[in-house]
Amino acid sequence: MSHPTVAAEQVTPAASTHAGYQSADAESATPTGPATPTGPATPARRRRMRTPYRIISWTTPVILLAVWQALARSGVISPQILPAPLTVLATARNLTETGELPRHLLISLQRAVIGFAIGASLGLALGIAVGLSRLAEAILDRTVQIVRAIPFLAIIPLVIVWFGVGETGKIFLVALGTLFPLYLNTVLGIRQVDPKLLEMGRVTGLGRLALIRAVVLPGALPSILNGVRLALTNAWLALVVAETVGAAAGIGFMATNAREFLQTDVIVLVIVLYALIGIVADLIARLLERRLLSWHPNYAKPGK
Repeated sequence: MSHPTVAAEQVTPAASTHAGYQSADAESATPTGPATPTGPATPARRRRMRTPYRIISWTTPVILLAVWQALARSGVISPQILPAPLTVLATARNLTETGELPRHLLISLQRAVIGFAIGASLGLALGIAVGLSRLAEAILDRTVQIVRAIPFLAIIPLVIVWFGVGETGKIFLVALGTLFPLYLNTVLGIRQVDPKLLEMGRVTGLGRLALIRAVVLPGALPSILNGVRLALTNAWLALVVAETVGAAAGIGFMATNAREFLQTDVIVLVIVLYALIGIVADLIARLLERRLLSWHPNYAKPGK
């Protein structure tokens, strides 16, 4: 049993001598000039080396706009088919100066906000009820899925019969388009909450309401906010449909009216406005995610 100890004692001096030679060689090979950092990059250095992905993401749209402008200016693309970006910008400036564009844009935004608020509230309430209760699922889910399966355009004649061509029908369509994404994502988020967290909450003595408030809803929040983003997209799609059927105001009405007079620049302007509003709405939803999910590792800011 003593042999390993003896072997270790015999090897240790040799290893020590060899290490000494290496240390001496390293000292003799050390340059006399200033040392250069060879270790891991510092945070400041990593920031300098970071790829500018945000700038790169805007490169393709800018290139497409430049190509579009060049093709339109050279006559390759007819103005009656697709006017140049600068022409569309001039049209937007003229309509803004006359007050027509702000008026129609404000009416469309009011419809979208009211419809989204109603549809999102109903979708969230129904989703929470179905996600938490098997009885509510048995009563509500089948009906909701049947209504969701109906093509959106198929109910427009019925909506006109119910509400006419006034504001109520348009808000109803926006609310209907908003309801389903939030409903589905809320149910999915609640059912994907980790059972271990629920069990831990019960062990610590949380009641049903406290468990829902402290565990279930925070756990389902990422899915719910994803439903908000999808609902915002659906709200604008529904608004486009609603404003092109019997509307007397709104940017959808502007597009329909411009089609009658072959004003392609106004039609393209309306499309650009829909795109810009959708981008802004998505950015707001992302900011909401970062604010409400700052505790979540997938949404936390880098470096925190």
